[in-house]
Amino acid sequence: MASPALNEAGDGQMTNLILSSANRAVLQDLIAQVSDARIVRRAYALLWCDDGEPLPEIADRLSVSRQTVYNWIARFLARDGSDLLIRLADGPRSGRPKTALGVIDPLIEAVMDTDPRDLGYRATVWTAPLLVHHLAHSHHLVVSSQSVRLALVRLRIRWKRPRHTLALRPAHWRQAKGG
Repeated sequence: MASPALNEAGDGQMTNLILSSANRAVLQDLIAQVSDARIVRRAYALLWCDDGEPLPEIADRLSVSRQTVYNWIARFLARDGSDLLIRLADGPRSGRPKTALGVIDPLIEAVMDTDPRDLGYRATVWTAPLLVHHLAHSHHLVVSSQSVRLALVRLRIRWKRPRHTLALRPAHWRQAKGG
C-alpha cells in the first residue's frame, strides 16, 4: 500500500492528494458514519483534493480559508501510519489548559451542606464568590467564579435568590385605595 503523497505544481501550490483506494473507501465510509462535522469536513476536503479540485474552490465550498485546507492536508500527511480518525482529528491547541474541571466538584459538594458561618465566614448562604474565596483559602486553588458556577451546574446544585417585592403593587391596588 502506497503512502499518500502530495503533488505540487511548479508554483509551490498543492494540486492534488494521492490517496490509496483503501484510504478513499475508508474516508467515504467515515463521512457516512461519523457525526463530528469537523472530521466530515476534513474528509470531504481530502477527497476533493484527491480528485484534483483546486484548493481555493475547496476552501470556498467549506467556508474556510485556503490555509486551513493546507493545514488539514499537512496534518493528515504528518500523521501517516496512525488511525484515520486520529489523522483527521484536531491539532493541539495553545492556551491554558482547563485545570478546575473535575477538581473542584468534590470540594464544592463536600462544603455545600455546611453553614458558611461554621467555617468562619460572615454569610448565611454559599455564593460563587464565597466559594472561590473558600477554595483559595482552604485548598490553595485559584479558580474563577465562572468555574465555580459551571461546577454548580454539573453538580445540579441550585439555590433561590430572594425576590424583593416591597415596591411592587398588587394588581387591584386602585380598588383598595377607593378608585
